[in-house]
Amino acid sequence: MKQSLLILMLFIFSVSQAQYDYSDEINGMECTSVTIGKKASADGSVMTSHSDDSGRTRTNITIEPAKNFPKGTMKKLYKRQAAQNIKGKMPKYEFVETGEIPEVEHTFKYFNSAYPCLNEKQLAIGESTFGGRDELKSDKGLIDCTCLCMLMLERCSTARQAISMAGELLKKYGWNDSGECLTIADKNEVWHLEIMGEGKNKIGAVWAAQRVPDDHISVNANSSRILEINLKDKDIFMASDNVFKLAEENGWYDKKKETFRFAYAYAPETRTMLACRRREWRVFDLLAHSLKLDPNNENYPFSVKPDSLIKLDDMVRVFKDYYEGTEFDMRKNLTVADKDGKMVISPIANPFMKSDEQKLLKINGGWHWRGERNIAVYFTIYATILQCRDFMPDEVGGLCWFALDNVASSVYVPFYGSITDFPETYKTCGRETGFSNKAAWWAFNRLGTLVAKRWGDMSKVTDEVWKPMQKDFFDKQQEVENHAIELIKQGNKDDAIKYLTKYSNDAGDKAVKTAWDTGDYIWTVFDGTW
Repeated sequence: MKQSLLILMLFIFSVSQAQYDYSDEINGMECTSVTIGKKASADGSVMTSHSDDSGRTRTNITIEPAKNFPKGTMKKLYKRQAAQNIKGKMPKYEFVETGEIPEVEHTFKYFNSAYPCLNEKQLAIGESTFGGRDELKSDKGLIDCTCLCMLMLERCSTARQAISMAGELLKKYGWNDSGECLTIADKNEVWHLEIMGEGKNKIGAVWAAQRVPDDHISVNANSSRILEINLKDKDIFMASDNVFKLAEENGWYDKKKETFRFAYAYAPETRTMLACRRREWRVFDLLAHSLKLDPNNENYPFSVKPDSLIKLDDMVRVFKDYYEGTEFDMRKNLTVADKDGKMVISPIANPFMKSDEQKLLKINGGWHWRGERNIAVYFTIYATILQCRDFMPDEVGGLCWFALDNVASSVYVPFYGSITDFPETYKTCGRETGFSNKAAWWAFNRLGTLVAKRWGDMSKVTDEVWKPMQKDFFDKQQEVENHAIELIKQGNKDDAIKYLTKYSNDAGDKAVKTAWDTGDYIWTVFDGTW
């Protein structure tokens, strides 16, 4: 009777999942980014990635074309903030103008997602918010995180160039955001850039950047991870000129008594957050299990060498992970008797429970700040795996693998950086339309919401659908790319771009149709039997 009551209460909690505004509950623990050096990947790719685990960001992706501007043109900058007066509508961001900076004469084409992610020169960016000290936040600056991603992709072709430009712009115009980590990759290397403001009512920023060694992998999961920095080693570290002084002036670092550690000077609370460091452990445990890292450690190495070279399959596995099979699997407390009387995990025990559900079932603490959370979560808006490859033309080498909604019940679709258009459904923001078959996101969100209601049974259905499709996309990759490269070698670059555009769009259309069809199938076959 007690078990049945728990199941009933869990279902009541979960039914409202798609309508509830989780943006406050998940604030500060909203994204995961995994980075791969070129010698750590199986095909020589440099990779960065991002799961946008937010309750408010836009759900679509569009192309911002390359542009030319007359000398003297000014560029308006905007910051995003939670939209007000949206009663009865989906929570979202609105953009408010902060000021102007000089425009450059030429900007590159880039993919404009909630966090702009890839440009035509194979510069790619992932993101993860970590917050940092409240007293560093300033509203006087002009540049926030989404704005900086845009400026980097518009103006830069390498990670080092992007970081240097960011430092110059932030010093002059100021940071207007909480602490952020940008994981910036180009054709040769990948860096983690951690940024915070300089203080209340100040214009400026404090930041540090660390390169992931070519044969290593790294992760950011909403926590500052840069510790000791050696600015004499310019191949590995970069930082703002105030990085030590600001910490000393505020009493956060005493050079006579301790070694400077960036994370502990500027974002110490993030190093104690279980929801963050457990994900750090899990990424390393999945990809470098031989290290046998302690899941309860406060700190892990900034980067590690993986047990084997990383394939796209490995990246997908990481972002679909919900601690299945570990002691941290949040389904384990909800069990039922099977036909033989053996206690097994209940089919409705989903791994994406809210704080109230976890408390009800006494599962691993709540998600808020110091509780547990998976890498895969129900509140993901979209996720990217970004490949940059110096052994291919830019038109082919830059590739955005794009998944909508919860990665655990979704599929990554290939969008090459040179394509000239996205499918109409991918360009349509589901947050603006409300539930609609015109927006790709709703196909995946509806499916993910259904599957989470009876995860033990329904996730098997999505696995049967998505695993073969994902394998097909990966298996066709070499054939598609070889054909495009051959067209370029023959002097038919425009034809190569048309070919890649059609291939990417066909793949996107196929994924969306499959998501709708699978949702219909689940709705019909399970017939309301929860």
